[in-house]
Parts: sequence; C-alpha cells; structure tokens
Amino acid sequence: MANCSYCGSTILFGGKQDGELRFCNAKCQEKGVLVRVSRELPGPLVDQAIRSTHDGNCPKCQGPGPVDVHVSFRVWSALILTSWYSRPQLSCSSCGWKAKLGDALFCLGLGWWGFPWGLILTPVQVGRNLIGIATPPDPAIPSEKLRNLVSIHLAGSVLLQQQQAPSAVGSRPPPLPRSTSPR
Repeated sequence: MANCSYCGSTILFGGKQDGELRFCNAKCQEKGVLVRVSRELPGPLVDQAIRSTHDGNCPKCQGPGPVDVHVSFRVWSALILTSWYSRPQLSCSSCGWKAKLGDALFCLGLGWWGFPWGLILTPVQVGRNLIGIATPPDPAIPSEKLRNLVSIHLAGSVLLQQQQAPSAVGSRPPPLPRSTSPR
C-alpha cells in the first residue's frame, strides 16, 4: 500500500501517479507542486520552523506545547449511505485527546446506522481513536506528520512570495511604520 504524497492517506486502490509522487485523488494531485517545492527548501529553514511550531503554544487552546499533528477518525451512516474520514489537527496533546474521544463518541452514536459499512467501520474508527489516545505522538520530538505539514506550509509561503514578486517589479515597498514610543 502506498501513501498520498500530499495528505499522507493510505491509498488502497487506484490513486493518481505524477512522476515519482503518488496522490490519493485529483485534489491532492493539484497540491503536488507544494510537495515538490517543500523538498527543495533548505534543511535549516525547515528544521527551525518545525522546532518553532513544536515548541509553540497550541493553536486551539493557546496552552503550552508541545504541539503536533493529532488525527481523529469519524464515521457516520444512514441506511445505505456511510461516510468515513480522518480529521488531522495541529494541537497540544490535551486538545488532540479531546478530539479523539469526541470522535469516538460521535462514531458510537452515528456510525452504526448504515448497512453494511456502518456496522463494519464503526468499531474500526472507534478503535483507531482509542489507539490514538493510548499512543499519542512523542512529546520530545516532532512527528513526521508535523514535519510534512510545516514543510508544505513553508512551500506555500515561498510560492505566494514568488507570485507577488513580479507584480512588485519597479515599485517601491511601503515604508516601515515609525515607532511612536519615546526613546
């Protein structure tokens, strides 16, 4: 089994091949340029951004880190319709634990109601959430998921700066604001 080069999802069947990269669907394939740019970023820049994110405050509760990517899993069903998916979030361990517990309860309440997939996938998704609660990411080191998320975010920033740079050719940057505090 392969993993999507953009989102990290497991690809069971099919997928989209793009050179050496493989994607789970066309939407992720469109983001392939970010994966390519992220692989060309200088290592020290990426490492500094990863460490800064990992050691920073939680974006959900503003509490102290370490911050990492926590994935919770959901399934819901209605007769013959069943939908299941993963929900990654950047947060502290406490917020990640709450999301996994909340999604396990969501699955228990709304997952069973479809035949046959609801009956099959509800215990799977509940189990994945319970395993995630029992085995959170190591707080001492950033996970590979965090490394990928931060590198792709940096790649997006680099591409945005490159797109804005040609429009600024010949124009002067706005002046920096002057401090109004006494010296």
